Amino acid sequence: MIKIKGLKKIYKSGRGKKATSVEAVKGIDLDVAQGEIFGFLGPNGAGKTTTLRMLATLLSVDDGEATIAGANLRTEPEAVRRAIGFVAQGGGTTDDVTGREEIVLQARMYGISKAEAEQRAEAALAAFDLTEYADRKCKTYSGGQRRRVDIAMGVIHQPQVLFLDEPTSGLDPQSRAHMWDEIRRLRAEGMTVFITTHYLDEADALCDRIAIIDHGEIVAEGTPADLKREISGDVVTVVVAEDAERAGELLGKEEFANGVEVREDNELRLNVDAGDSAIPQIMRVLEGAGIKLETIELHRPTLDDVFLTKTGRSLRD
Repeated sequence: MIKIKGLKKIYKSGRGKKATSVEAVKGIDLDVAQGEIFGFLGPNGAGKTTTLRMLATLLSVDDGEATIAGANLRTEPEAVRRAIGFVAQGGGTTDDVTGREEIVLQARMYGISKAEAEQRAEAALAAFDLTEYADRKCKTYSGGQRRRVDIAMGVIHQPQVLFLDEPTSGLDPQSRAHMWDEIRRLRAEGMTVFITTHYLDEADALCDRIAIIDHGEIVAEGTPADLKREISGDVVTVVVAEDAERAGELLGKEEFANGVEVREDNELRLNVDAGDSAIPQIMRVLEGAGIKLETIELHRPTLDDVFLTKTGRSLRD
């Protein structure tokens, strides 16, 4: 459904000798299958939104090619726009307009007749559990309700592909869970959904496949389960009362530690081959150095561990 090859975006500033350029997206390659929830995971500034805006024809492409639903991004932008829905991170609703009016207007902008637009709006309001609020102004909606109106607007013309930029950013946990259910429902109806996110749990729980992007480059791609399986061994999280830096230095010298990261609040994270045998050794090292252990926990690798392994730093940071 989406095929991307060598996609680039370069921002330039200044003139002459003072001219500078920043390669925001560095030649990425991606394929997204029909009916898939595909996640673009990465920190702020990694190039997620820039890529999404290029695919939605909102930014020009500096190099590379892409096709969406069979339409060429560079030579058939109008066909691309008709095949996609796009929901920006900031949303598109207006305070003094009702949810129903927003959805009807969006349908009319795609050339749908007034009668058909009203019928589709009624169905969309019901599907997104908004009927009760349909004729209230958007400024009275909660963040989750307003976000559901945004997505209803994005799919009112029945696109083949839906682009969602940080769809749950700023929502409370209950609203986020509801939004996940709505995205899964759209996928079940046959829609291809491409989301950007910096939430690890969202990418893990919601997406069929993900691509991790950092500094404009794809550093890993696959199903969440496959990516985590690439990280061998276990992860042990340790919290000490004090001297975390010294504890990190000591543990980093041990053969059982494949990597040690010192984090905030006196927390250390260690990659080890076997957590069951490493934990007693960690405790002995700390006890021998007179460093008080507060907590120690063993867990399997997460997507954050994948990001750490690929980039040398934590996505949470």
